[in-house]
Amino acid sequence: MVKRGKVTKITRPRHLEGEIDLPGDKSISHRAIILNGLASGKAKISNFAPGRDCVSTVNCLRNLGVKIQPKGAPLSSHLLISGTGGELQESQNVLDAGNSATTMRLLSGLLAGQPILSIITGDSSLRSRPMGRVLEPLRLMGASIWGRSHNSLAPLVIKGSPLQGTDFDLAVPSAQVKSAILLAGLQAQGETILRHKVVSRDHSERLLQQMGANIVIEDKSIFLRPLSQPLTPIDLNIPGDISSAAYFLVAGAIHPYAKITLRNCGINPTRTGILDALEAMGVQIKRENARMEGNEPVADISIETSDLKGVDIGGDIIPRLIDEIPVLAVAGCIAKGKTTIRGAGELRVKESDRIANISLELSKMGAEIEELPDGMVINGGKPLTGTEVDSHGDHRIAMSLAIAGLVAKGETIINKAGVVEISYPSFWQSIDVFSRTEDTYLSTSTG
Repeated sequence: MVKRGKVTKITRPRHLEGEIDLPGDKSISHRAIILNGLASGKAKISNFAPGRDCVSTVNCLRNLGVKIQPKGAPLSSHLLISGTGGELQESQNVLDAGNSATTMRLLSGLLAGQPILSIITGDSSLRSRPMGRVLEPLRLMGASIWGRSHNSLAPLVIKGSPLQGTDFDLAVPSAQVKSAILLAGLQAQGETILRHKVVSRDHSERLLQQMGANIVIEDKSIFLRPLSQPLTPIDLNIPGDISSAAYFLVAGAIHPYAKITLRNCGINPTRTGILDALEAMGVQIKRENARMEGNEPVADISIETSDLKGVDIGGDIIPRLIDEIPVLAVAGCIAKGKTTIRGAGELRVKESDRIANISLELSKMGAEIEELPDGMVINGGKPLTGTEVDSHGDHRIAMSLAIAGLVAKGETIINKAGVVEISYPSFWQSIDVFSRTEDTYLSTSTG
């Protein structure tokens, strides 16, 4: 098992075969526990995302008076939540969001309307990420929120205030900003209207509809009335995370001898940009056993070795695959021809500068990548060669480099690989499942 602070070494296995159940979707897990924490009554959450980001949300909610069982570490994938009915307790301590921007941004919206004082911070990476895009609309609603650097950076101080509904245009297609405003709108006086040109992931809207909120979605506008009574708790089996699936979708497509199945994968259309992009590159993807889980579409997905071609990726698809672009870049390295990714400037302000870092590290492996201000140009079809690379403390960079290592010649050494625990703690075990024991070499040593 790989732990943070260790070095991971990977060589290409002869085959990638098998099937796994995916860990719970991180985005849905955050929202399910926050909204059920506001509800009146108890709810059971199954397949809760195991990564440290969602643990941060659990710990913050516990400090705010939400009862979540069982206690202890590691966090169970099956949780029982006793909601507060909408009234949170003031935390005696500073709330720690860890590395999770979702935790910080969503709780900012939630806490803005609570009659308590809250301080929320995070690790050094999170304290450098932009918060102004969330604080601006919340302050327009009457929120009293302060932060460093002219109210643009954490730590944040939030003094709960009476809020007013707003009519706001979302300039950036961010589900985190949208969700923060909706959480504030639940507690505001009057209607909250959100308008957006490009649709972002809609997990908050789906949960709010199911839990009895007065929310109407019309084309690219959302209309939300404040709560007249507490939300109704709902039991949920969280679908598998398609962002976690993306690594093995790409691995199955680019490895010369691969056939893998990913069970229980969420296929919400606001999240399936990775499937669309891979299919445009010539990958054959099978969707089977389609069903609904907690108002979310789910299916089992199978993929096998494919001949990939370069494509142009940009426009409205970008918000639907923003987290998957680093591993999509790996696919672009193997695809024949040129792959161009544009409109993804948001990657510059994630846990790391993902455009710069994935371009740098894949170039060390022999890829030919031209970095753009908002994306990259990849001249594909050139074999990758294992070498020493670095995750830059970013879980998605680490996992993307691991997938590159599964098809590279020789040994790939990934520094700071333990950071994958932020979102996918069992990532290395999943690689073991797909890699035949006699063919794979995956080890760790102190580094």
